[in-house]
Amino acid sequence: MTQIYTILFDLDGTIVNTAPDLMAAHNHVMKKFGHTQKKLEDIKSLAGKGAWVMMQRYFKEEIKNENIKKEMTKEFIDYYAKNIDHNSKPLKGVIEFLNWAKSKNISMGICTNKQERLAIDLLKKLDLYKYFEYVAGSDTFPFNKPDPRHLTDVLEIVGGDLKKTIMVGDSEVDANSAHNANLPFVLVKDGYTEKSEKEIKHDELISDFIGFDKVIEKYL
Repeated sequence: MTQIYTILFDLDGTIVNTAPDLMAAHNHVMKKFGHTQKKLEDIKSLAGKGAWVMMQRYFKEEIKNENIKKEMTKEFIDYYAKNIDHNSKPLKGVIEFLNWAKSKNISMGICTNKQERLAIDLLKKLDLYKYFEYVAGSDTFPFNKPDPRHLTDVLEIVGGDLKKTIMVGDSEVDANSAHNANLPFVLVKDGYTEKSEKEIKHDELISDFIGFDKVIEKYL
């Protein structure tokens, strides 16, 4: 049966609230290496571009030794991988929406700047993996968001049509990806970004996925 529509989703802060587990991993590293720990709100503003960028943005001028930065990032990823689903939960209405989309034969994919193996592991542990035709992480292709090919290559793999696709995300990285790929963009409020919703271009704005089917129906 031909797919009638395709939805591409970011992962962290979009369909899953991963901030508590990212914070735990971040603070584990900071404590181990003798640096200041962070609060949840700080982590959310740092988390949108992947582990390495997140750690680099936090270090800024404080740590100049690249080897120490790499060691800390490795520690972060190792710890996070072992504790990835302790407190991470799907956003409100996500599972109901994904079931609705499947019932309508809408194809779905993930485009995240999280490492592919971590994204797949998290989705499997939260029993969400079964909903997606393809999961692309930061290391799946030689490029990632905001490069539009991160989206368009996934679209090609799942057999979607650029004119019948929408992107859902929580940050300017996702918005720029969608814009660069010429796709409409749904912004999830209070995401993992330092930008306000007014600063991020979007076609639709949602707080969670309750009633999101009504938004998507407008595009079908």
